[in-house]
Amino acid sequence: MAKIDKNTVVNWEASEYIQHDKNAGWYIGMAIVVLALVAVSVFLRWFTFTALIVVASVSLLIYVMRPPRKLKYRINSEGLFEGEKLYRFEDYKSFGILQDDANFAIVLKPRKRFSPAVTVYFPENQGEEIVDMFGARLPMEEVKLDLIDKIVRKLRI
Repeated sequence: MAKIDKNTVVNWEASEYIQHDKNAGWYIGMAIVVLALVAVSVFLRWFTFTALIVVASVSLLIYVMRPPRKLKYRINSEGLFEGEKLYRFEDYKSFGILQDDANFAIVLKPRKRFSPAVTVYFPENQGEEIVDMFGARLPMEEVKLDLIDKIVRKLRI
């Protein structure tokens, strides 16, 4: 493990999330599910639910079609910077490494119960340096995907 002092800074650039390619079958499947839900909700006269389905499906389409932004990351003795936003080390109890196909990510596990985990992708060629920086300040734990994460990956969202 490399020696890490308080003045060490690591910079990199990565996508905010991994965009999975979707073929025509994915969009056709989504349309079938949406139309089935709309038909059931109209039949049952749940018009508010019908509106919710339409808004949610349009929002999902916009989200999956939007390309991920390239973000600049920096780690120093204070914590992890995502652009100008700071994630302080003391707000997190541990970190783990997640591999998504050929992509690697650091997952920061928060101390607060209802705070979300922070996932940050990084290039493989800087992986050792980045992991060493986190390892010098936080304990490393195994990262397991929860049910929602598994569903999102299966649906390629």
